[in-house]
Amino acid sequence: MVEDLSSNNKFKCGKCEREFSSKEALEMHMNAKHYEASSGIKKLSNVNKKKMRNWGIVLLLVIIVVAAAYFLAFKPEAPGKYNDFAQCLTEKNATMYGAWWCPHCKDQKDAFGASWQYINYIECSTPDGNAQLPVCTNAGINGYPTWELGNGSKIDKVLTLKYLGQLTNCTLP
Repeated sequence: MVEDLSSNNKFKCGKCEREFSSKEALEMHMNAKHYEASSGIKKLSNVNKKKMRNWGIVLLLVIIVVAAAYFLAFKPEAPGKYNDFAQCLTEKNATMYGAWWCPHCKDQKDAFGASWQYINYIECSTPDGNAQLPVCTNAGINGYPTWELGNGSKIDKVLTLKYLGQLTNCTLP
């Protein structure tokens, strides 16, 4: 419903009685405020479309993150390259003493990769990293990492896996 008031160059909306200076302005108003689709549902404004698109993107990202976390959490663990070697060291009572903050201890752990889980390991540092735990003090640990072998000997440095194998008679793969 458009009422032409062309005598004074005004166009009036038949629904809300607003007046506009041009027919184009009135059409834009009608499309934005009073347009109804054939089903009787109002047409979504561009702002609402953007909001829906943004929420759709956020929802999709959340689904992707949850799916990735699920697959990573329940991914079957591949056997470590040195599992048998690490288990042999444990059977021979080889133990590594170390500290969570020690970069050399990290290097030693990294040498074993996923097989590290089979190594006898004793953490010597307090959680704040300012003191040594009594278990390590009583064992006479003065540096990190320190390997204690089954015969009671101690070596305080990063050891190659080959050298550890020679000391313990465990074979590398």
